[in-house]
Amino acid sequence: MAPSRDNLSAVLHKARDLRLEQKELPEPGPQDVVIRIHKVGICGSDVYYWHRGRTARFVVQSPMVLGHEAAGVVETVGSQVTHLRPGDRVAIEPGVPCRLCPICKAGRYNVCPAVRFCATPPVDGTLTRLYRHPADFCYKLPDHVSLEEGALLEPLTVAVYGCQRAGVGLGSRVLVCGAGPIGVVSLLTARALAAARVCVTDISPSRLEFATGQGADGTVLIDGASEEELAGRVVAALGGPPTAILECCGAAPSVRMALQAAAPRAKLAFVGRGPPDMDLPMVTIAAKELELNGVFRYANCYPLALDLVASGRVQLGPLVTHRFTLEESESAFQAALDGRGIKIMISVHD
Repeated sequence: MAPSRDNLSAVLHKARDLRLEQKELPEPGPQDVVIRIHKVGICGSDVYYWHRGRTARFVVQSPMVLGHEAAGVVETVGSQVTHLRPGDRVAIEPGVPCRLCPICKAGRYNVCPAVRFCATPPVDGTLTRLYRHPADFCYKLPDHVSLEEGALLEPLTVAVYGCQRAGVGLGSRVLVCGAGPIGVVSLLTARALAAARVCVTDISPSRLEFATGQGADGTVLIDGASEEELAGRVVAALGGPPTAILECCGAAPSVRMALQAAAPRAKLAFVGRGPPDMDLPMVTIAAKELELNGVFRYANCYPLALDLVASGRVQLGPLVTHRFTLEESESAFQAALDGRGIKIMISVHD
């Protein structure tokens, strides 16, 4: 296949100012590959950048290509790359650390101060025809794993790491707060990791119905009842207090409810992003000896996520409810903002 000369990209200039522009054609460094991007999922952070021009402490201050949940086909490889070749289908791990600092050497490269993450200002993302990336952060897909599934490995990896931080394992009673895309993949991951029961909460009945279809043992609708009553419903749905909690919505009342429902010595992983400050019941946390663990992206989780999909233990296909082309990116982001479906997927190349 002749190298492509088209590098159409979805470039965000500021909030609500997304433009399709041709970007410079990338050339691989010695340890890089250039990938013909095929599939890119839209993440909540992408929507925040598009809608507000920022997410958390990250602010768009110059034009930036959006997108970080991506998979594609290797087009060219650098001179020192030996494990990939042109034509290989790969998933892209979007965060690249320095690899040299003590944090990286300890294996916690997700919190490396120098990490460069796709579509996090000022780093360009993957909503582009051709994309250069370090080869050691690309994972070859088995023939039976689709490129859509390859793109969805990124949110699945968040769930894998969240489950690790929450101590999910054989026999766990798991509470997942929030039935959005990350909540659903957290449900799927907890089931794959042999949790005994999983309960999912949300404000949306339709999302809870979807979670039930994906294997949730129980659901609790957040309907304006008191935190105490909601906690009781969770305990009833699980057949006991949760031993592992994945907080995927970031709302303070949800966190407080989960802590009230929690079993003694339970672990809670903060997967969702909420307000910068939050009132929490510290006496409850201390008396139950609860562990509250932060989650910032993931580290060393892509191989496990890929294995979960390749082995059939996690089915990601049903999550994709809406599909758009690169040229329809504006409509795709609007659909995501409107909360249509579960996961929006953009086809950059068919």
